[in-house]
Amino acid sequence: METYSLVDFGARGDGKFDNTEVFAAAFAALKEGDRLNIGKGTYRSGPITLSGRNITLVFEKGAGIQFIADEDLYTPVFSRWEGVNCYCMHPCFLITESDGIHIKGDGILDGNGLWWWEKAKQVKSDPKRGPVSTMEKILAAHNPGYESQSGGGGGRHSQFLRPPLLQILKSNNIQLDGLTLTNSPFWTLHPLYSTNIILRNLHVLNPKDAPNTDGIDIDSCRFVTVKECVVDVGDDGIALKSGSGPDGISVNLPTTDVLIESCTVKNAHGGAVIGSETAAGLHDITVKDCLFDGTDRGIRIKTRRGRGGVITDLVFSRLRMRANLCPLTMNMYYRCGSLDPEDFSLLEKPVVPTTPRIAHVLIEDCIAEASTSSAAFIAGLPESPIQDVEIRNCRFSIAQDGLMPTEESEMYEGLPSVQERGIRARNVELRLLNVEVEGDMTAVLKEVGVTIIE
Repeated sequence: METYSLVDFGARGDGKFDNTEVFAAAFAALKEGDRLNIGKGTYRSGPITLSGRNITLVFEKGAGIQFIADEDLYTPVFSRWEGVNCYCMHPCFLITESDGIHIKGDGILDGNGLWWWEKAKQVKSDPKRGPVSTMEKILAAHNPGYESQSGGGGGRHSQFLRPPLLQILKSNNIQLDGLTLTNSPFWTLHPLYSTNIILRNLHVLNPKDAPNTDGIDIDSCRFVTVKECVVDVGDDGIALKSGSGPDGISVNLPTTDVLIESCTVKNAHGGAVIGSETAAGLHDITVKDCLFDGTDRGIRIKTRRGRGGVITDLVFSRLRMRANLCPLTMNMYYRCGSLDPEDFSLLEKPVVPTTPRIAHVLIEDCIAEASTSSAAFIAGLPESPIQDVEIRNCRFSIAQDGLMPTEESEMYEGLPSVQERGIRARNVELRLLNVEVEGDMTAVLKEVGVTIIE
């Protein structure tokens, strides 16, 4: 077992020198049990890949990696992008086919995201824009049939498949502790097809207006712990996924056995989020003792026809939610990325392999204060009602001022508008035990297909 320093390989932490080859040489030298220290400084780099067994990286205080914003450097890798397996740009930092990687310390991974965000906004403003840049054309050639693939709206049509900041791919026993991840081009931290992951004391920070910059996306993984992390980002905070549509169903790798504990999420579109890529299913998820402060939604479950998957055995306990649009949403009419208006029909459709299902959800001992759109939004499908939802010992309150339209409660399509701000329920079996709703005369708005057990 050896201990190295990054400077042993010629690194310069002046924020100017390109250390891409330095990281490649250092990582290639590491053997099982070795340790690499990264000293104070800003190490500018292109994309880097770490693969190995029982390796430790230690960032000293003041140490950081800043990734170069040049899409031509991020040569295609086969991965998953917004729920679909395809070629996409190489992650800024990729941990792949590894076992026993531990990265710790006060280090910063900076994705240098501004250039990426500006281009993403330009691409999104023109829905008819196809591949234009050299990299986009390369990815289009690698991904035949991409035009018919659904996505969350991040860039599928143009093949501007920008990189996540840190991806953990097909790995086991990975631990991240103490890092700050910021300015991500796309999703920030993306464990994918991996097991036994511990994420502790991380700070994940992106501007609120940075598009598609989810904080932590746990994707077709098993046995994951997220503890004492702070997430403040421009999309969903801590999200759990398992692939989208037929592609996710064929891969058939669910996300299971996840614990999210003692975390704080601010400003994001959702605090603890399930979906919307749900094809292989998600089950045995526990979220407890967290604060969702100023997030658009707190507990957020989102899927729709075409996404598929069984979502079951979820527990949300002792959460505090403050100044949300809507603290609790279960939305099977999620609008983003659909290519078919029939996904949002109010009529009962045949149950097919891509019909999602939600069942066995417990929400207990939670407090939601000063919600500005509504107390809760729960909407199942006529052919797939949400089953066995229990809300107990919870209090929801509506804000006295600064109210927003009820349509802002969730990103849905096809449902009628309502004025009531209480718990909106549609196509759901719902048990309410000691639940208070303050600030609206209609505590529970009971629509079609609802069974309420009080």
